[in-house]
Amino acid sequence: MADAGCPDAAGDAAADQRVAEGEALIMRQAKRYGATAERAAARAFDLDGYLKAHAATIERALAATVAESDGPATRLCEAMRYSLLAGGKRLRPILALAACEAVSGAPEAALGFACAVEMIHTYSLVHDDLPCMDDDDLRRGRPTNHKVYGEAIATLAGDGLLTDAFKVLARAGAAAGTPPAALLETIAELADAAGSAGMVGGQVIDLLGEGRTLGLADLEVMHRRKTGALFVAAVCGGARLGGATAAQLAALREYAAALGLAFQVIDDLLDVEASAEVIGKRTNKDEARGKSTYPALMGVAPARAFAHELIERAAGALAEFDDRADALRTLAAYAVERKL
Repeated sequence: MADAGCPDAAGDAAADQRVAEGEALIMRQAKRYGATAERAAARAFDLDGYLKAHAATIERALAATVAESDGPATRLCEAMRYSLLAGGKRLRPILALAACEAVSGAPEAALGFACAVEMIHTYSLVHDDLPCMDDDDLRRGRPTNHKVYGEAIATLAGDGLLTDAFKVLARAGAAAGTPPAALLETIAELADAAGSAGMVGGQVIDLLGEGRTLGLADLEVMHRRKTGALFVAAVCGGARLGGATAAQLAALREYAAALGLAFQVIDDLLDVEASAEVIGKRTNKDEARGKSTYPALMGVAPARAFAHELIERAAGALAEFDDRADALRTLAAYAVERKL
């Protein structure tokens, strides 16, 4: 058995390799990101106005989707609405609407789908916060669902949001006259992103990885499933419902995959750098639970450079789209520049 006080040569070599990779990323980013910033400034897209308008539309639709009830399930409806209507960035449903617009579709065609995406995202947060999972007591600046309603109701509220999401999507698609093949594929892709091949599978990798160091490749696999899969489903579903071609879907899939991973890298950085008051949830929890993160494996500066590198890839995937994709371009920059 190796002496705990002796340096691990293999570990040092791996650390040196990560530092070298990080420095290379920083150098590439220094050359490439400046040009991207200039293009973004020239484009002058009003992201703030876009986010506020679309978020308001989504909030109204979500409130109608899970209606208040005075029947036997009143407590359940309260718990579902408590988390679903707690605010937040609404980034995933907005991405769905933006992708629909990017292929010349009317955003109304994807609004029911956008609500379904947010319902599934919210369910995942309610379950992630449970004591048997991440055991968090703060979400979006207020007590987590199980702290207010108890573990049993919180679990069932998450179940309700997940299941009802597919009802919302199916009925909205039928009401909008969506071609059956496109609607079925969108439902299947969303289920795949939420299930064992996506979010649930990624969460299992995360739980089993506590207390041991994952390699960068394994970390990427985990986050592409746990976080990235729903980004891809949101973008591709919104585009498909907007009438996207196969070529457009392929490009948007590449965009969303890069964006989703970049979003997770920034989440890792915020857990290290931000305060609970700023981001509305407990920080430094990954380190406390012995989880592998991009800052821990790469270093803070290389991790940030990697996030920008991913956004460059996302922007490159949109090269053949016209200015109707400006929302997607600007949302990618927002994902790495956000503070919460």
